[in-house]
Amino acid sequence: MRVEYINPFVESAFNVLKEVMNSEVKRGEIYLKPTSMAIQGVAALVGLAGDVEGRVLFDMTKATALYVAGAMNQETFTAFDEMAKATIQELANMITAQAVTKLHDLGFKFDLTPPALFTGENMEVSTNLGEVEALIVPMELGTNGKIEVNVAIRERIR
Repeated sequence: MRVEYINPFVESAFNVLKEVMNSEVKRGEIYLKPTSMAIQGVAALVGLAGDVEGRVLFDMTKATALYVAGAMNQETFTAFDEMAKATIQELANMITAQAVTKLHDLGFKFDLTPPALFTGENMEVSTNLGEVEALIVPMELGTNGKIEVNVAIRERIR
């Protein structure tokens, strides 16, 4: 996986979260995971196609998702209702759109799928990308948990 693909997602996630959360956001230690992995409870997935193929997953616990939705809407959420779900999808849209703009400026061409939202216990997301591992960048939200930006991208095989 080329670093040119990853950095825009990491930078965009940090910048957007810092802006919308109005609180401290710290980047955690980067690590690798297999592309087939369990989610924490709430995950927004955006697919990529074009010069590259793969996906970006924004993975968090339900408690973190409720906190993020509340911070973005300036209210408290106690249930993961339709508004909270739409807010997490919009967060994925905001981060991904900013990253894709940066990648397009670098000359990469690809399209995105709208964010799909997955919720539940004991769920696993699998990607058929062959030998590609997912790069995980935790975005720590202080005592309110973390969002793992999980990127699995490869150049398209032609």
